[in-house]
Amino acid sequence: MPSYTADYLFPIASDPIRNGIIVLDDAGRVTDLLDPASPDFTAPADAPERIDGILIPGFINAHCHLELSHLQGKSATGKTLLPFLVDVVTLREVPQAEIEATIREQDRRMWEAGIQAVGDICNKPDTAAVKRESPISYYSFVEMFDFLQEDRAQASYDMYLPAYDAQPEPKSAVPHAPYTVSNALYAKINALNRGHESVSIHNQETVAEDELFLTGRGDFREFFAGFGANLEQFTAPGTPSIYHAMQHMVPRQRTLFVHNTLTTPEAILAATTWGENGVYWVTCPNANLYIENRLPRYAHFLNAGAKVCIGTDSLTSNWQLSVLEELKTINRYQSYVPFTTLLQWATLNGAEALQFDQELGSLESGKRPGLLALEGLAGSDPDSFRFTPDCRIRRLI
Repeated sequence: MPSYTADYLFPIASDPIRNGIIVLDDAGRVTDLLDPASPDFTAPADAPERIDGILIPGFINAHCHLELSHLQGKSATGKTLLPFLVDVVTLREVPQAEIEATIREQDRRMWEAGIQAVGDICNKPDTAAVKRESPISYYSFVEMFDFLQEDRAQASYDMYLPAYDAQPEPKSAVPHAPYTVSNALYAKINALNRGHESVSIHNQETVAEDELFLTGRGDFREFFAGFGANLEQFTAPGTPSIYHAMQHMVPRQRTLFVHNTLTTPEAILAATTWGENGVYWVTCPNANLYIENRLPRYAHFLNAGAKVCIGTDSLTSNWQLSVLEELKTINRYQSYVPFTTLLQWATLNGAEALQFDQELGSLESGKRPGLLALEGLAGSDPDSFRFTPDCRIRRLI
């Protein structure tokens, strides 16, 4: 059976082990974690392979739009959210062969970058075939929207239903964002799901989003008009958008709020109280910088003890689909977030959010979470480790 050791082994669900040894079976399932400092330590029969750096489980990319991979570089950086959304809608139609080729290539690259599972947003069936063949575990979020037009809810639902039917399990139907889903479409989405799924929603990415729900005014009116929609039937509830979303989503479902660049401590507390089966906060820092040149204030989430996950968003809004690059960005701009916390955000929290934690997210006996060597860190121990621009991942299992 293969075994590996490094300066530190990070199980994630328990404390790091200095010079720890991990033993796996031939299928990659963890059979044992050994601590040489333990009084009852017995060395494995075969000497473990010594690895540079540290050992961690495979990453979880909790938010991605794999089907948009063909749009890499087509939307300029810094345009802000509403012009970016126009690009996503108007630029995505290219030859199907090109779409499928880029999906397959980016799936391969994510695996090589140490990503073990992906929470993937789909509007079309384009990714279904790759998901069935991939070594990556996918949770498909089939996203629906009708631009707050109650009279379009049924037609929009009918348009997205084939994408839902095509995607392999596990999957769920989800609303795109509070500003694009009518009350009638929320109801149809909820009825399609069975109640135990994980679901996601884009949340509080731009000032205009909360302005719409607080006052009914702002830049979204012109944005809607560009798509032949109006807000004559919309009445602003007078609350930030996340509160409107919670009124229409199902609290017993595991909920991923995505982006959260403007989410306040009060909203974090309200959502955590609302969610009956766990609320998770997915951050996609490189996408936030790409689109609006801002990041969430991670201190709000740390202070609340909130469960944060890492996502990459799409290649429309990112330079690559790499969880490691997201961690580097957080470390660069908000370096007070502890190293061990970042690893948990990138592994176990994401696995829990996608309900893959029985198999993935931590190095524990019986799991098959993948095994990565993380090399090039600054520092000499878990309290001083920091990501550097030269950090790299090497997949072992």
